[in-house]
Amino acid sequence: MKALINRIDFVELIGKIQSVVAAKPSIPVLANILLELMGDELIISATDLTVSMRASCSAKVEKEGAIALPARRLFQLVRELTTPQIEIELSAPETAMIHAGSSHFKIQGMHKSEFPSFPDLSEGHTMEFTKESLKEMLYQTAFAAARDDSRQVLNGVLMQKANSHATFIGTDGKRLARNQVQLPAEEEGAPGAYIIPLKAVDEMAKILDDKEGSAKLTIMPEKIGIEVGPVLLITKLLTGEYPDVTRVIPKKGETPITLHREELIALLKQVALFTSEMSSAVRFSFAEGALHLSATSGEIGEGKVSMPVNYSGPKLEIAFNPHYFIDILRHSKDETVEFNVTDSYNPGLITDSSKAEFVIMPMRLDG
Repeated sequence: MKALINRIDFVELIGKIQSVVAAKPSIPVLANILLELMGDELIISATDLTVSMRASCSAKVEKEGAIALPARRLFQLVRELTTPQIEIELSAPETAMIHAGSSHFKIQGMHKSEFPSFPDLSEGHTMEFTKESLKEMLYQTAFAAARDDSRQVLNGVLMQKANSHATFIGTDGKRLARNQVQLPAEEEGAPGAYIIPLKAVDEMAKILDDKEGSAKLTIMPEKIGIEVGPVLLITKLLTGEYPDVTRVIPKKGETPITLHREELIALLKQVALFTSEMSSAVRFSFAEGALHLSATSGEIGEGKVSMPVNYSGPKLEIAFNPHYFIDILRHSKDETVEFNVTDSYNPGLITDSSKAEFVIMPMRLDG
């Protein structure tokens, strides 16, 4: 095994793959990455046994081969090097030599056979999305998913494939985000539901860069893969039944309240300073032509702010977690959003000009 690699290309590869490596691996080999020299490519693979990623870049390969090397140590070393080219070669089946100009390093690794085999997707069903549309679907839903819920299915994003579209849903039980994208006619096929773990969703978002192009999604009953250029990510799916969320999504009303997004974010940030762990709600009071926001905490004090809105009707009061509301506003688009609410006890619905729907559960009103 021997090859010459462009250092910048190597650093970019590392940037794509490093967060897949587990911080506290369950078995020692998972703290390593697999380096393979094949043809005219350097291929790097990493896995935590749930999420696996493989990425490649061009290399001047003198001799093919493979070795598993400690990820963190290798990443730190490559970042510190300054030469334009790096040479890697094996001095033994479990030892790699790295040469950079007049600098020489020996790194102890593991035999390639000890590294877990990369998952196979050859029998999967493939769909194509534009990178932009898939990234938007994930961005607008993953933030609402649970991070560490005992109900495992909520720690992921649900992708439902129906005949002509794919729907993405994230919820932690307190807020919910749903969006959908139209599928090309040739992608229509059997419906299905797949729960993608949140770590995999985060990694998918990273490799969906802002450049134009497409992303290939390959689905199998227990795993899903995404291929973007030279990067392939495969993840096991979460098992279990995702809750039926259609029952909790309110219908759009005939006269929604129009809210200026940036203004409301700023006001919620101000009034949220007067919430505490014991009293984390902000009271939304709708009156003729105005929205009044207030929060009171015995140990902190009281905050009151207001903004003009197009509300006309009887006074309506409802309480929400301000941080959840801000999250929704940040992940929606447009200068203004529409807010549908019927009373103090049922969830509110926030929509923008896209197909996205955001639901927020109310909190108990005090006083």
